[in-house]
Amino acid sequence: MEEVVSRKDEFIQTNSPDGGFLQSEKWRKFQESFGRKTFHVEGENYWANIIEHTLPIVGKYFYIPRGPVISISNFQFPISNQIPKSNYLIKKNISEIIKLAKENNIGWIRFDANNQEALEVIYKAKLFPNQSSALKIKKAPHDMQPRELFIVDISKPEEELLAGMKSKTRYNIRLAQKHGVGTFVSVIPGQSGSQPKGLDSGSSAGATNKYLEEFLRLVKITAQRDKITPHPDVYYRKMFETIPAENIKLYIAEYNGKIIAGNINIFFGKTATYLHGASDHNYKNVMAPYLLQWQVILHAKEAGCVKYDLGGVMTDNQQPTTHNWAGITRFKTGFSATTVPTKFPGSYDIVINPPRYNLYRILQRIKALF
Repeated sequence: MEEVVSRKDEFIQTNSPDGGFLQSEKWRKFQESFGRKTFHVEGENYWANIIEHTLPIVGKYFYIPRGPVISISNFQFPISNQIPKSNYLIKKNISEIIKLAKENNIGWIRFDANNQEALEVIYKAKLFPNQSSALKIKKAPHDMQPRELFIVDISKPEEELLAGMKSKTRYNIRLAQKHGVGTFVSVIPGQSGSQPKGLDSGSSAGATNKYLEEFLRLVKITAQRDKITPHPDVYYRKMFETIPAENIKLYIAEYNGKIIAGNINIFFGKTATYLHGASDHNYKNVMAPYLLQWQVILHAKEAGCVKYDLGGVMTDNQQPTTHNWAGITRFKTGFSATTVPTKFPGSYDIVINPPRYNLYRILQRIKALF
């Protein structure tokens, strides 16, 4: 069984620009623990984990986070010569999802194409023989995931990684060290799986829930400061209860005996991902978040990772947004002066029930007015 799961994980990791954790069985099980119904469809060169969501008035829809995962030349070569075969495979597998959607009274299927080529293949798969794909596949009113990710190559030696940062980021890391900011990994009681070698070395936390509770406190502080709505506490707790310890870590920054910053990071295959972060703005002058990210990068290298995904940024000012991305983009891009963000087409909807979908779009437009 472990070999089968490993092969599936390898397919997801190889064919996902972001490493593919949101399409992993571990993420699907976490979603189920949070009370969501999930489904799964796979085939030749194809994988889709599906989460069912429910909205007031319009009812249920399917969401395929950062998927479906499609094997298309490893994102390195043109795919024009592969489109006929891809059309057949995509049509076969997405038709299964459409059938599943109809059986479960789903209004639409939302998906995140992993690149423009994958989106092109889906459009050309002729899912609806009697209708144009343009009538059935529509750009979603908002993206479920960031359109740009800042993914840094961390396979280089430590000295090269530091040299490749913007000077202000290097300065802030050293400033945090000068202030005596300490960083460590917190071991959460009850986590399944084992702590991988290198990731918990030097931890001063021990097995305690104290640091998770401190992180939740920081989440509330950060949400109030940035005027955003955070996940409920149970969401984060369920993460550590259901996702194995080798795949999820809580990093903590401490200053003068007080917890002032924390990160939740995912480790999946050769990619480490910055999933959630929080900090106390009263201590912004000691630059703890910079040192914390640097510590994660070093630990990720020890664990055998070659990529570090710092998450969403926005360098394309044409993207519609209600969120101020300038500060977070400046922070993340400082860790590599030459890295170009990985770009995605965004979220798209396959319409299953046109009346319900049209009502949903009308309600979205009304909501945007307030």
